[in-house]
Amino acid sequence: MIKLQQASATGLHGDITVPGDKSISHRALMFGAMAEGVTEIEDILLSADVLHTMGVFQALGVKIEQTGQQMRVFGQGLTHFQAPKQPLDMGNSGTSTRLLMGLLSKQPFDLPMIGDASLSKRPLNRVAQPLSAMGAQFELSPGGLLPGTIKANQTLQGITYEMPVASAQVKSAILLAGMQAAGTTTVIEKLPSRDHTERMLRQFGGHIDADAGVIKISQQPVLQAQHIQVPGDISSAAFFLVAGLITPNSKLVLQRVGVNSTRTGILQLLARMGADIQIEELASQGEPVANLTVTSQPLHGIQITAADIPGAVDELPILALAATQASGDTLITGAEELRVKETDRIATVVTELTKLGANIEERPDGMLIHGGTQLHAQQVVLDSHGDHRIGMMNAVAALITTGEVSLTGAEAMSVSYPNFLQDLATVM
Repeated sequence: MIKLQQASATGLHGDITVPGDKSISHRALMFGAMAEGVTEIEDILLSADVLHTMGVFQALGVKIEQTGQQMRVFGQGLTHFQAPKQPLDMGNSGTSTRLLMGLLSKQPFDLPMIGDASLSKRPLNRVAQPLSAMGAQFELSPGGLLPGTIKANQTLQGITYEMPVASAQVKSAILLAGMQAAGTTTVIEKLPSRDHTERMLRQFGGHIDADAGVIKISQQPVLQAQHIQVPGDISSAAFFLVAGLITPNSKLVLQRVGVNSTRTGILQLLARMGADIQIEELASQGEPVANLTVTSQPLHGIQITAADIPGAVDELPILALAATQASGDTLITGAEELRVKETDRIATVVTELTKLGANIEERPDGMLIHGGTQLHAQQVVLDSHGDHRIGMMNAVAALITTGEVSLTGAEAMSVSYPNFLQDLATVM
């Protein structure tokens, strides 16, 4: 258990470079392993999740060299992986598990998979079902859980699949299988989800068609190694954006943050709440990046609906905190996806912020947040529930809470932002 710090009357000030984007870091390792040649990755996120992805490919015989935040992946193509000597350990990484179920669905040997206690409670059927329709074979624990096995398989067949819920992980798993399948695989999205997989496939020399929510992919030529510079993770930057907005007398500059249009829902929602965040676009050969400047300013409540969720699903916990400080009410609906994250993030957000005096009502698909609430505590102990984003939300909430606030489970932050508390301390 650690004691969380309250911000001083002078607020938060300084420049922050947040860690590399987690989604892009995962995919850079995956495409580097699938490609032929040496892929160089700069500014990769050295978090527990990404290191588990690295460990999986090393277990499959891929040579990976790491020097600081740089990695070199010696890829030999999809057909040169080796049978692992032990089960593939996914740790707490749902991204690793779901994407690799697609990527590894056409290997000539069984691939046992395990995860930690939290990941082993997260259902995989919504990935396994469309992949099984393509000919992939899985053995999962009852309820579609880990531990499980990707069974040896020689053939995949393209399908047309209409996404019931926007999910970049499910979409990516299907596309990674589709690039190995006979025929054409078509994914139809009602709402757009993040498109890092599509962008990176093109960067590695692959071909994919995407138009008006219809994405088509067929068997790919041999992918070629690339140089990847990973931008700062906007999901990590979101915690500092909200901290700067709700902590009086603050001014923060977040440097070289990824601003892919499928990921900027947090900026759009904060703008709808009245935030004026300065965006300085920077030159980039890969994903778009920008410097973001935020100052403390008043916010107002808004309605967040299903159409808003795909572009900001990971940022909803910290948005909920911002809403407690806004004038008026904020209603979040269509966010059932939060129920199957590292925790049930609807329940854990409500539980933790309520401990600090926030007025939040849990709904089946979201929450109703009554704004303008002074957060206070005498001796409150918050809990990350093993969820990195809940842990970081709690730390930001403590900045504006009067009284003594402690946190258990701070180690969960290592999943996406190992040095979050240290970086937060540098701007206090």
